[in-house]
Amino acid sequence: MNDTPPLWTPDALEAATGGTLRGVPKPITGASIDTRTLQPGDLFFAIRGDARDGHDFVRNALSRGAAAAVVADEHAADFAGAGAVLAVRQTGDDSVLDAMRALGLAARARTRAGIVAVTGSVGKTGTKEALRHVLSAQGRTHASIASYNNHWGVPLTLARMPADSDYGVFEIGMNHPGEIVPLTAMVRPDIALITTVEPVHIEHFASVSAIADAKGEIFSGLSVGGTAIINRDNPNFSRMLAHAQASKAGRVITFGEHPEADVRAQRIVLRPDLSVVDATIMGIPVTYQLGTAGRHTAMNSLGIMAVIHALGADLARAALSLAALKPPVGRGERTALRIGEGEAFLVDESYNANPASVRAALSTLSTIETGPRGRRIAVLGDMLELGAGAEAHHRELASAVDAAKVDLVFTAGPLMRHLFEAMPISRRGVSAAHSGELLDPILASLRPGDAVMVKGSNSIRMGRIVEALKARYAGANTEA
Repeated sequence: MNDTPPLWTPDALEAATGGTLRGVPKPITGASIDTRTLQPGDLFFAIRGDARDGHDFVRNALSRGAAAAVVADEHAADFAGAGAVLAVRQTGDDSVLDAMRALGLAARARTRAGIVAVTGSVGKTGTKEALRHVLSAQGRTHASIASYNNHWGVPLTLARMPADSDYGVFEIGMNHPGEIVPLTAMVRPDIALITTVEPVHIEHFASVSAIADAKGEIFSGLSVGGTAIINRDNPNFSRMLAHAQASKAGRVITFGEHPEADVRAQRIVLRPDLSVVDATIMGIPVTYQLGTAGRHTAMNSLGIMAVIHALGADLARAALSLAALKPPVGRGERTALRIGEGEAFLVDESYNANPASVRAALSTLSTIETGPRGRRIAVLGDMLELGAGAEAHHRELASAVDAAKVDLVFTAGPLMRHLFEAMPISRRGVSAAHSGELLDPILASLRPGDAVMVKGSNSIRMGRIVEALKARYAGANTEA
């Protein structure tokens, strides 16, 4: 028998949303906006997407075990007999989305959890997942799934938060100025962290400084006396600090290698499959191991330890937890590929790309030891939303490829063609218009001892190359 209390009672649901239940809902244990991932007991929100109206999927949701469906009042009669629905009246452009926001606000109002919000040009999802991992060892922890960080992902994540949570970790993203303000206002974090600021989505901004200002919006939602955590090494530190000082923050904690950083890396030892960090945390020396590779993840771990300190959680237990940390899917997962009598290694960095993250991935590739005849191979897809400087950003990666001692580079997309042409002929593999056109050349090229890294923006679909490599070389084992 399941003694877990429902996520929302019928009375609480009606009170939070102002809606009216028609029919008796099943016990509500979750929330969903997508019937493809809906679980029995989920409350289904029929929000309008860019291409489809969620009301088209209400009957399917209810037939798959949804506890109830939240629908616009004018559509409620359409689902008579199909199951319980919560009818909500028009209050904005989308009454159902407004109801989901209202339920999220009610979830935030009722919780006593320590709430953390994370943003940044690079590393926010990995940092959020690391915080989930570390805090779960110290209390009931609720966090965003995947990259649910936008105008519907944030309220959905709030609406899913159990009342008895000890910690809540929310990822907050943006593509344009002003997008973070309403999201952080809903989350009202006790602690807000900016991992870093880089030229990501730069086509929507006048400068990187403008991106820093947009990321700094996260501090506007801080609870009174909350903590702002900022990367001290970033060139735009002063702009982020100004936003923190203009907020309700009671204190600011900085992290990095800068001599004045509050959480400071004294030494970082990089190994092919892990990192070791010697740090001082508010003057306290701490040494810990990370179960993930790469200098960028080691730097982000300093921000994680700053969060742990600000929450008053156990730093020693956090340090132990970081040793068991594994990278999220598409963000550094390593797989051993069996090729004939030998083995190659695949590094899956296929979840999105920008100049900073590609350089970081290349740097990590450089630490991987190859076999006797093995090569370091980079498979790179276009980086998008870089504006007028896109061609230069791609071409300038040639120096990072050289520094990483990459032997062979395959590229997908017209922008990466600029990198391909900037490299010496000895490093050129194949340049294709689309990622699918690289499948056969890469599969034919790979040999025992190789280390291959795949990265590119989501819409370039570099993940298909990862899946093809795994499918071809059956018996592969995930290493990290």
